[in-house]
Amino acid sequence: MKRDVGKNMYEKLAEKYGMSLEQAKSNCHNIEQMAAEVGLNYQFDTMIVTNTFDAHRLTMLAKSHGLMQEMTERILHAYFSESKHIGDHATLTELAEAVGLNRNEVTAMLASDGRSDEVRADQQEAATLGIRSVPFFLINRKYSLSGAQPTDVFVQALQQVYSQDGPYEINMNEDSNINTDKVATTGADESLVCDENGCEIPKK
Repeated sequence: MKRDVGKNMYEKLAEKYGMSLEQAKSNCHNIEQMAAEVGLNYQFDTMIVTNTFDAHRLTMLAKSHGLMQEMTERILHAYFSESKHIGDHATLTELAEAVGLNRNEVTAMLASDGRSDEVRADQQEAATLGIRSVPFFLINRKYSLSGAQPTDVFVQALQQVYSQDGPYEINMNEDSNINTDKVATTGADESLVCDENGCEIPKK
């Protein structure tokens, strides 16, 4: 994707998923309402669609300084709530300084292809694990939850996975742009399936 896309979020989603503009707006407004319920202020009307590869490179640089979480949260807030252009290097530099990164180091990295290999390695791992959507939650590197789900769906899913596998780890990936409301699995023999009615894991 180009840095300057020239389309708004609704137009881009409608084009990507073959839906009408009205449906894209409705879906986004539903997400805005869900976000508001947990104190998040999403502004789909003014979001700037862009290529986020450089933003991901910046998070990798932040990771090397122990600031990956802070950098990721700052970028996401800038994108979803402040309608900032997170494909723009000046904007990214400003955001990086806000979390404590050195301006000169950030500028030099963005002007080069630094950290690109790390981002591509993450992309390859995501592809291997079957990650094709955001938000995406991977449990025990085996069960996956994708799409915006109600809290009780997550609770039920975690309880059922715990009952089968014991203690678990959750990794979150926000690298892609696919809208889905189902849960898929990364393994061929097991599946955790969640929808609006809850979750079900086949017995071993």
